[in-house]
Amino acid sequence: MAFDTIFLNARFDGGARHHIVVADGRIAAITSVDERPAANETIDLGNVLVVPGFVEGHIHLDTSFYGDAWRPHKPCTSGFDVHERVAFQAQNMAVSAPMDVRARNQLDLCIGHGTTQMRSHVMVDGSVGLKSLETILRVREEYKGLIDIQLVAFPQSGILMSPGTPQLLDEAIGLGADLVGGLDPASFDRDIEKHLDVVFGAAGKHGVDVDIHLHDMGTLGAFEIEQIAARTRALGMEGRVAVSHAYGLGDIPMDQLKKIADTLARSGVAIMTNAPGARPFPPILALRNAGVTVFSGNDNIRDSWWPYGDGDMLRRATTLGYRSGFNIDEELRVAFDVVTVSGAKALRLEGYGLRVGAKADFVTLNAEHIPEAVVGVPQGRSVYKEGKLVACDGKIVGKRGNDRIFSVRLYR
Repeated sequence: MAFDTIFLNARFDGGARHHIVVADGRIAAITSVDERPAANETIDLGNVLVVPGFVEGHIHLDTSFYGDAWRPHKPCTSGFDVHERVAFQAQNMAVSAPMDVRARNQLDLCIGHGTTQMRSHVMVDGSVGLKSLETILRVREEYKGLIDIQLVAFPQSGILMSPGTPQLLDEAIGLGADLVGGLDPASFDRDIEKHLDVVFGAAGKHGVDVDIHLHDMGTLGAFEIEQIAARTRALGMEGRVAVSHAYGLGDIPMDQLKKIADTLARSGVAIMTNAPGARPFPPILALRNAGVTVFSGNDNIRDSWWPYGDGDMLRRATTLGYRSGFNIDEELRVAFDVVTVSGAKALRLEGYGLRVGAKADFVTLNAEHIPEAVVGVPQGRSVYKEGKLVACDGKIVGKRGNDRIFSVRLYR
């Protein structure tokens, strides 16, 4: 009996060459180059470096302006202020291209760079209702077979500050959202416990996971993280909760950080950081050494929060390493792990990695090994989803869910 596809001469990190055998979209075998099982299709990778598909752990498909008209960044009037940034976002969204068009632009960008798994936060609150979620759900359906997408019902305008939001979060899960989100329980809604009551209440009711935005700094942010961890343990949700950004972990004394890191590890709360410029961010090595899962995402791409972003998780690994002072190969591999294996753990992905039984989701890179890829960010990648080529040299070459073949140029 022949397998579906055999990929010849795949070079793994470390230099070993293997053949990758695929059946029904999964890796059926990883053989030595001396062993070549029969397959219906043969693809010679030419000894190129093969790595798992990238995990985009935090992005906003509904608010990016990538591919739309340029939106000059508008600074806050007196330092960073989430309320003011949300207001700027509403102004920009009112005159932007249709959301589904912008979301497709962003997905094409990310897939072209090698992302095969994604978690996107989508606004669900009193300001937009369920409209944004309904749009992104339709787009997600179109992209089946190209990328797997988790959606977080995200209360961008707050929960307590935005009338009707608790009910909307509940309805969002029934509509198809995969997780419940939150936003700065203390500084935005000004009531940590009531905010968390709603978030964890909805998660418990529907049996879904939690991912909370937390921008608050210093001891306030640290205290909120401790409260989130306590809720997680009390409700038996270890391993099912993430805190995104967690800036407060980046500007507290090391002894306090170590204590909170141990708390996070015991509660299984993961931390997402994209190492944003000009802001403190959670120290990756200190958290990992304590047993905390640290993952990453591009977050905002050319939107109302900042004008940067190219959708490339490999470049995000470069940014993480650069801002963390990573130089030796072992540290560079940590940066890569944050955008691959640790991301898969935080998102609780089934069947991830270059191993037998996993989904055949992988990317080819023109690099000698992972450390060189992290510092060099090579282009000319081929992206495979369940053993099928979906992007090559920055172009989408797969099919959307409606079977319409399309090809979009990503580099301009």
